[in-house]
Amino acid sequence: MLRVHFTAADLARVRIAAEPDPLWELALSMHVLRVKEPNPLLAGWKGHMLRRLHPAGAPARQLAVPFALNPPLGYFPDFLTPYDGLQGLDAGLAALVSTPAMRLRAEVGKLADRNPAAAPLVDDVRTGRAPALRALETSLRSYHATAVAPYWDRITSACTADRAMRIDLLASAGAQALLDSLGPRSSFRGGVLEVTHFRRTQEVHLDGRGLMLIPSYFKEDDTVMLLADVDLPPVLIYPIDRDIRVRAEARKQSLSALIGKQRAEILELAGGGFTVSDIARRLDLTPSGVSRHLAVLRDAGLLTGVRDRNALRHVLSPLGTALLQA
Repeated sequence: MLRVHFTAADLARVRIAAEPDPLWELALSMHVLRVKEPNPLLAGWKGHMLRRLHPAGAPARQLAVPFALNPPLGYFPDFLTPYDGLQGLDAGLAALVSTPAMRLRAEVGKLADRNPAAAPLVDDVRTGRAPALRALETSLRSYHATAVAPYWDRITSACTADRAMRIDLLASAGAQALLDSLGPRSSFRGGVLEVTHFRRTQEVHLDGRGLMLIPSYFKEDDTVMLLADVDLPPVLIYPIDRDIRVRAEARKQSLSALIGKQRAEILELAGGGFTVSDIARRLDLTPSGVSRHLAVLRDAGLLTGVRDRNALRHVLSPLGTALLQA
C-alpha cells in the first residue's frame, strides 16, 4: 500500500498539470507495448506501433537501450521523467541528458541490480558517458516522433477533458475530494492518500511541498504512480478517466462539425482554464487570432470572460457546458 501524508499547506498546494508530460507519456507508452493485455482503448495504438517498431518481431536496435532502461513492471529510473518535462519535450530531454553522474550511477545501478539482463545495455548510461547520453536522447526523440507525436492532439484532448473535470471538482468540493477521485484504488481520509494494490509498501510525507498531479493517457491500470526518490519534486501520475477518454474524442469530432475544428479546440481549452497566450502556444496561433475566436464564442453564449489579475480567463457557460457534454 502507498500512503501519502498531507499537511494543510500541502493541500493548499495541490495542482494539476496544465498539459500532459511528453516524457511520462513516452515512458508509459513503452510499458503499453510490453504488457499482454493493454487497456482496450489502447489496443489499436499498440498493434499499429508493434508493426512499425518491431517489424521483425523484436524491438528496433536503436530502441534497445530505452527499453532496457524502462521495464514495464517494477522500478525504472526517475531521471527518465524529469520535472522539466512539464515544460515540453525539448526542456525535458535537456534535463535528462544533464543528469548528474552520481545520480545516474545510483539510479541505473539500482535498475541493473534488479534486472541483470539489462546491465550490459545500460552500462554506458550508468557511467554518464556523454556519447551514451546523446545516443539515448536521439533514440527517445525518434521513438516520440513515431509513437507519441502523431497522437498528441488525441492525448491532449483527453487529458484536457479530464483536467477540466478535476478542476471543477477542486473548485466545488476542495482538494480532498479531488484526491479522493483519482481511481478506484485511491482514497483520501484524515490527511492521507491511500492507494491499495500498490507494488510496494511506501510512506511519503510531503512536508509542505505540495503535489503536482499529472494526468496520463498511457497510464495502464487504475493505480497512480510516484517517483521512486521521495526527495525529488513530488508528482503523482494518474490515469485519465476512461469514459472521458472516449467522450473527449467523440465530442471533439461532433463539435468540429458544428463550429469548426479550430473553434472546437479553443472552446475546450478555454473551458479548461487556459489563457489566450496558453491557447495560442498550444495551437500555434497568434494571440490576436485566438482572441477573435474567443469573442465569437462569447457572443454565441458559450463562454464567459473572467478577469484574473492581468489575465482574461474564460469559464464555460451552461450552454457551453451542455455542448461539450453532448
